[in-house]
Amino acid sequence: MAKLTKKQKEAHAKIDRDKLYSVDEASALIKEITNTKFDASIDLAVRLGVDPKKANQMVRGVVTLPHGTGKDVKVLALVTPDKEAEATEAGADFVGLDEYLDKIKGGWTDVDVIITMPSVMGKLGPLGRILGPRGLMPNPKTGTVTMDVAKAVSDVKAGKIDFKVDKTGIVHAAVGKASFTAEKIADNAKELLDTLNKLKPTASKGIYMKSIFMSSTMSPSVQLDPKTV
Repeated sequence: MAKLTKKQKEAHAKIDRDKLYSVDEASALIKEITNTKFDASIDLAVRLGVDPKKANQMVRGVVTLPHGTGKDVKVLALVTPDKEAEATEAGADFVGLDEYLDKIKGGWTDVDVIITMPSVMGKLGPLGRILGPRGLMPNPKTGTVTMDVAKAVSDVKAGKIDFKVDKTGIVHAAVGKASFTAEKIADNAKELLDTLNKLKPTASKGIYMKSIFMSSTMSPSVQLDPKTV
């Protein structure tokens, strides 16, 4: 096992492993123990009491973080010519159709979100093996397949994220940056946790939120008290 640096030891020493923190306490502590030279991402990992293998226990949704993600999200709008101006005005970084489909076929995926229209989805089907593993395939459930392209682009730019429970029953999501105030981190975290609570499947029995951990890039994690959310 690699040895801890002096800063890492100091960070670990500030965490009470016998304590379950509130969202506000964890947000303040994570800021205190984050010492990276870059603007680290703040992440939540929530273990849910669901079986993702069963369709009626799948948890997937979208949430607009009140203070955004702190990340400059690059958006590709795959739209027909009549929607190009709308997408551009809304802030899409790349706008077009066939030329970008060809680029993706060639392996280009230098974007964070792809937004498209129902009529274009047929052309995206063959690109599933490229877009799927990267989480870039548009989906009506997350609002990325829509005729209201301008709203979809604006929402993503404003801090809308989509999340999905993985095969081990955990939801991973970024809720801000280390440069955010503790209050903003807490607000974003609470919004995500509230949304997860609302999405509890009726088929899920027993404890729904089993554990919640908050961490920043390269920091140790802080365990939250599920009962406080």
